[in-house]
Amino acid sequence: MMHFKRTPFLLAALLAGAAIASPPAPWQVSSSSFVQGGKMPAKLTCDGANVSPEIRFPSPPAGTKSFAIVADDPDAPAAFAHWLAYGIPADTTELPEGASTPSRRLEHATEGVNGFGRTGYGGPCPPAGQTHHYVFRIYALDSVPQLPVGASAEQLKAAIEGHVLAEGQITGVYARGGD
Repeated sequence: MMHFKRTPFLLAALLAGAAIASPPAPWQVSSSSFVQGGKMPAKLTCDGANVSPEIRFPSPPAGTKSFAIVADDPDAPAAFAHWLAYGIPADTTELPEGASTPSRRLEHATEGVNGFGRTGYGGPCPPAGQTHHYVFRIYALDSVPQLPVGASAEQLKAAIEGHVLAEGQITGVYARGGD
């Protein structure tokens, strides 16, 4: 006899006869701009040139039609997106450092509005004396999100829901000088 741990979600799904979706496959991404869990250089932040990091995402799964990036700061008091990019062509395997800056948009892709209220990349800029984590999530999608320039994080997340084939991430940390 099979026994299931009873959780409200599992029980509700079983009673409704719903299929339980499996999570997206893990996928290896990397960067030459910073190492996983390491300090991000000032050039990627508001204390420097505020340029996007180099990100490599080779070997996407079969069926990938585009990529999306969501970079955020989970240590911020409220949801704060630093970069939203979507419609990145499926034949892309990396984005060079500085592909998105305050004055430059990604080529052949679309960018959303970050937490600073600007389109494109907005680098780490935590309060003085605080160390924050910056998570860059790269999604391999089975579709191309049909969103305009300047979409919000909520709009992007809704557009990619159910279309993620694989997800990879790299996290960096940054702290500004304290008082």
